[in-house]
Amino acid sequence: MNNRNQVVYIVDDEKPIRDALAMLLEAEGLKTRGFASAGDFLAVCDADMRGCLLLDINMPRMSGMELQRRLAECSITIPVIFLTGSGDIPMASQAFRGGALDFLEKPFDIGVLLDRIQQALSRDSEQWHGHYRRKLLQESCSRLSPREREVLKWVAAGYSSKEIAKAMDISNRTVEGHRAHIMEKLNAHSLADLISVALELDAAELAADTDGLAHKG
Repeated sequence: MNNRNQVVYIVDDEKPIRDALAMLLEAEGLKTRGFASAGDFLAVCDADMRGCLLLDINMPRMSGMELQRRLAECSITIPVIFLTGSGDIPMASQAFRGGALDFLEKPFDIGVLLDRIQQALSRDSEQWHGHYRRKLLQESCSRLSPREREVLKWVAAGYSSKEIAKAMDISNRTVEGHRAHIMEKLNAHSLADLISVALELDAAELAADTDGLAHKG
């Protein structure tokens, strides 16, 4: 089932194609929104947009390929399906390298297009849920004390409480206490769960400086 906030955005400079696609997709229960140019879409898009993008390649002023590049620069990861009347292998390769879900040549098979759109909407849902979970984890991590964050670094790196205690020059019991508080704040139910949660957080933020421990060992 599609999320009610998902929209299939159609970017094509030919109005008859936009209208035909919109009619087809809306008959399938999908929401659509059309744009006559890549620039028009770029002017309103943002990272919170839900859905997928049907994108023509050959358009005046800004091509579909250029729009794909600009979206990547803005960290906008909406799934893209390219539609083209004059594609070639190098062009298709470039599209896939840029993260496109598919590259369909006009006239395309309607069944294939609908199938690809459903795949794109599923990918969008997966991305959104991943981003949402990451945001919740970061909010939970922000509630950790500086000491707890330091302990979490070592836990994420796979070190035991005894090794962490030695590295931080504190007692093993103190480490266990910090770890219990961390698990409660991050809603982790086991050590394996805690490590999994830690690995989902920003690696740069939680990267452990293990050189000191190695020297102490």
